[in-house]
Amino acid sequence: MFRDNTKVIQIGDRKIGGGNPILIQSMTNTKTEDVEATVAQILRLEKAGCEIIRCTVPTLEAAKAIAEIKKQIHIPLVADIHFDYKMALAAIEYGADKIRINPGNIGGEDRVRAVVEAAKAKNIPIRVGVNSGSLEKNLVEKYGGVTAEGIVESALDKVRMIEACDYHNIVISIKSSDVLMCVKAHELLAGKTEYPLHVGITESGTVQSGNIKSAIGLGLILNQGIGDTIRVSLTGDPVEEIKSAKLILRTLGLRKGGIEVVSCPTCGRTQIDLIGLATKVEKLVEDYPLDIKVAVMGCVVNGPGEAREADLGVAGGIGEGLLIRKGEVIRKIPEDQLLQALKEELDNWTGEN
Repeated sequence: MFRDNTKVIQIGDRKIGGGNPILIQSMTNTKTEDVEATVAQILRLEKAGCEIIRCTVPTLEAAKAIAEIKKQIHIPLVADIHFDYKMALAAIEYGADKIRINPGNIGGEDRVRAVVEAAKAKNIPIRVGVNSGSLEKNLVEKYGGVTAEGIVESALDKVRMIEACDYHNIVISIKSSDVLMCVKAHELLAGKTEYPLHVGITESGTVQSGNIKSAIGLGLILNQGIGDTIRVSLTGDPVEEIKSAKLILRTLGLRKGGIEVVSCPTCGRTQIDLIGLATKVEKLVEDYPLDIKVAVMGCVVNGPGEAREADLGVAGGIGEGLLIRKGEVIRKIPEDQLLQALKEELDNWTGEN
């Protein structure tokens, strides 16, 4: 079902589904038991734009830490559970806003029911997570390998286990590291369920390769109107996941706000350190809540023209550059003052500059 028509699910003080904004998630890589380190990382993620955070809960100590962590953060916390249903019960007891389980790997129906009843008592959502890497053998045999059809059938089987307990506060997540398989699976699933979908490409890789795979996969899925919340899974600092997710959503026109930086690819005419300047500009604009476009161009020949569609821009020359506002050259500036001049423009930006 397209995101405008999916079921609305409340996670802490946030909502997904039913046309609500697509929320950005990440997962901590600290030991959850280490409250200080976990809180510090979550606060960094909040500042970057994270709207829902997930923490692993492999031990009772980690479950107990949830209560203290929640006192110090400002976004909903999801408990990630694997295998031990008792950890799900403990996470719910200590205040998790949502739990992520695979009902197929936490034991029999009695254990699934115990978790569902605990979640029902506090009316917290259950995210049903299925990965291609853990697809059941019978489905692998049925479909002749790991397939999108098998992933979808597995996910719906797990959903029915929860529905059988008369609970419908559910989010579904189906992930694969195979981008096109993941896309196909979401296309199939969207036509079979009303529950909101958590979208991501699992095990996508390092910041470089993972960003490419995630941008393609998430772009193809989201652009069809599918997906209610996303996580960009990267092997690296989780803050990078938030930056990437925001850019993907902005590129697809699904989110406004934040400065978009465009820069030319450099050529033989480039006579300034354009790569260094563009990198510094990207860092500079992170803390500005402006919905504008900033261009960083490498030469004064084509720079002003290429920056015409930007709100602000700089174009470099030999030892100097141009400051450009809405396609018009404002003034010439020494090369080493371009960044400061751009900062001053941003500090004084009113939208009518």
